[in-house]
Amino acid sequence: MRLVKKFISVLAISWLGFFLFVIPAKAVCPVCTVAIGVGVGLCRWLGIDDVLSGIWIGGLIVSMIGWTLSWLEKKQIHFRLRWLIVSAIFYLLIILPLYFTGIIGHPFNKFWGIDKLWLGIVFGSIAFLLSIGFNAFLKKKNQGKVFFPFQKIVLPILFLVITTLIFHYIVGCKFL
Repeated sequence: MRLVKKFISVLAISWLGFFLFVIPAKAVCPVCTVAIGVGVGLCRWLGIDDVLSGIWIGGLIVSMIGWTLSWLEKKQIHFRLRWLIVSAIFYLLIILPLYFTGIIGHPFNKFWGIDKLWLGIVFGSIAFLLSIGFNAFLKKKNQGKVFFPFQKIVLPILFLVITTLIFHYIVGCKFL
């Protein structure tokens, strides 16, 4: 019963956040970013395995990088190695606090000899990047048009869900 109350609370907060922060879509849409953020919060709150939480954190980081790069482009702010600098800043802003609070780097929180959260972040980042590439591929195949409504939103979420399910069912990471 307690788990159901937590889930309902998170769902209510996420819908409130969704309606408060919805703005027009950009390179990586804000709706997708909010959805991933809600997924990260939900995973940590419910005690889901850190590999699975990390997958969503990695997706969130890549989403924020894309959003920031799009904003910089719109404002015509250009500098050398912009994508590398923005990427490094976001990864450091997320990973360093997790490291210094002991969430990343705990000796008993390893899988395949790698920290579970770090492993998830790597696989989540890769999954999100692949979804962006797949979306671009699909649009190119369809003369610059999407195949279905909200394709830009659905694909990243779908890739992250598939990656999560792979780690849950094949690798054996626990949901609860």
